[in-house]
Amino acid sequence: MTGLPGLRRGDHVGLVVPDLEAAVGFFERALGGRCVLRHGPYRGVPGDPDMQVRQFARHPDTQVEGIAVVHVADVVLELLQFSAPDQRTEPPRTSDAGGHHVAFYVDDLDAAVSELRARGVQVLGEPMPLPGPEAGEQARFVFALTPWGLPLEFVSYPHGKAWQQ
Repeated sequence: MTGLPGLRRGDHVGLVVPDLEAAVGFFERALGGRCVLRHGPYRGVPGDPDMQVRQFARHPDTQVEGIAVVHVADVVLELLQFSAPDQRTEPPRTSDAGGHHVAFYVDDLDAAVSELRARGVQVLGEPMPLPGPEAGEQARFVFALTPWGLPLEFVSYPHGKAWQQ
């Protein structure tokens, strides 16, 4: 099987957040992100009541409350706030179907963890070695949570990973 014709690279990670202003503020304060774009709200397309279902597989009365694009290191985050009659508000755990996390590479994991904690970010446990083929000399990671429950991973592998050797 060949790759998708014209596929070149990743572009952005889209994340649904419960409070757009708070999420932008978190990424700016906690990770030094920079908001480069905001737009919305969008209240549907007049004359096309099925657009939300057809184009996005969501409730027909979904409203886009706002969108913000935030650059964090070399990751482009598209933060979206919605309202919908059937909206779920509990984030999936990392072990749930549809669960997810966003990972950031740091040069010094201990310094990053210390600074995250000083900035009030909930760091889960302590840094631990990367397992299996991701292992490598000084290769470690730790998870943290945003205030709305999005898992973030911070990882460092200064001498590469075992599978890269």
